[in-house]
Amino acid sequence: MTGDQQAAELGAFLKARRKELSPADVGLPDTPRRRVSGLRREEVALLAAISTDYYARIEQGRRHAPEPVLDAIARVLQLGPDEREYAFELARTTTGRTDAASRPRSSRQQIPAGVRALMDAMVSAPAIVQNGRLDIVGANALGRALYAEVFDRQRRQPNLARFVFLDPRASTFYPDWEIMADTAVAILRVEAGHSPYSKELTDLVGELATRSDEFRRRWAAHHVRSHRRGTKRLHHPVVGDLTLRYEALEIPDSAGLILFGYTAEPGSASEDALKLLGSWAASAPDRGGRAAADHPASA
Repeated sequence: MTGDQQAAELGAFLKARRKELSPADVGLPDTPRRRVSGLRREEVALLAAISTDYYARIEQGRRHAPEPVLDAIARVLQLGPDEREYAFELARTTTGRTDAASRPRSSRQQIPAGVRALMDAMVSAPAIVQNGRLDIVGANALGRALYAEVFDRQRRQPNLARFVFLDPRASTFYPDWEIMADTAVAILRVEAGHSPYSKELTDLVGELATRSDEFRRRWAAHHVRSHRRGTKRLHHPVVGDLTLRYEALEIPDSAGLILFGYTAEPGSASEDALKLLGSWAASAPDRGGRAAADHPASA
């Protein structure tokens, strides 16, 4: 995207966040006859100590936002850490300035050999490595078995966003499909801030927006959030329901690759299901595959 396009993205993002706040959220009186949802532009400008015209131009993508001004706006809009980072990355790219956190990803994403060995050693815990576009770059045997639905349906590099929005089996695999859809789009938004000039990301977003109304609606909401830990519910076609905790660890010097490890509560039905999944994967080696050597990814 060009600097002007990035400025427009920043403006659309700020507008979306403004409309989600009420006057009461920022300590202003709320009158029953308001004709607009959320805060007015003049209210944001007042609280940020800038002119309404100045703020309006930023939101319209017609004015760059210096960091002190954007910091004040972010405070008024109560942006979280991921949202602040996203806004500042967009602002930097509108002026052609980048720092270490917002430089484009390198052209190739390779999983280090030590990480591959670690994943191979995780025989009782599924593990996958994904990038910011939600490509599954690699998996250990149990991780590949856990995501067999995704691997089996996508002959090119498996991509979780394509699976969520374009595969009819996704709503069965993910009992909490709405949450997964929101999460996928929020992660892609984070990546859009990190890699605004990535053709692969632009192509993926364009494909999903063209083919999925659900994706297009969520993308327009401009929600931004990284997901580093939590609980995920899955329905595997072989072993049934699983409730798994996950932890995400960024792999150093890997151009943004993230290792996700999954565990089940000790003594739970999900732990039994994971053991059964391991037996199923071991019964046919091609189900598990080799850890993390599957798909070197271009950024």
